[in-house]
Amino acid sequence: MAVETEIKLRLPQGPERVRALLEQNGFRATGLRQLETNQTFDLITGELRRSDRLLRLRSAGGRWTVTYKGPAGGAGYKSREEIETDVSDGPAFAQILAALGYQPAFAYEKFRTTFEAPGEGGIVTLDETPIGDFLELEGPEYWIDQAAVRLGFGPADYITSSYAALYEEHRRGRETGPRDMKFHLP
Repeated sequence: MAVETEIKLRLPQGPERVRALLEQNGFRATGLRQLETNQTFDLITGELRRSDRLLRLRSAGGRWTVTYKGPAGGAGYKSREEIETDVSDGPAFAQILAALGYQPAFAYEKFRTTFEAPGEGGIVTLDETPIGDFLELEGPEYWIDQAAVRLGFGPADYITSSYAALYEEHRRGRETGPRDMKFHLP
């Protein structure tokens, strides 16, 4: 069983300054900045969300990936089972899910750039979203703490909420807004 452990950090200063900060601290981009589109699925009863599980279909760079995430555990970090695999035809896979009773639940987009510090055992992703910019630090808890301190953050800054929960929080107090967290590009 693969277990993912991660936290998010909110970035008030914008992605350009953060890219420079990452590079100054030994992190190197492992790929190009690319748009990710994510669609989560659930049963009409909302069973997956209520049980803190996730079924997601992601498209990025011409690649489709389906992911299952189990309930989150841990204090201060989000740790959960993660099973992920590529699928060759995302729209066909979505049709299979529909035939099994799963329906689209929440869609979100982000521009993502992945960084690594060679030999350190963790990954940093810079996520530019419609509700702000975030870093995700994924790896062992000790590595997350060390990387956060190097970048000027501490445990009080750790966010373990999903993008769906962050978007719900963002929408609270606003009169209207789209159901999904997407860029409104021309």
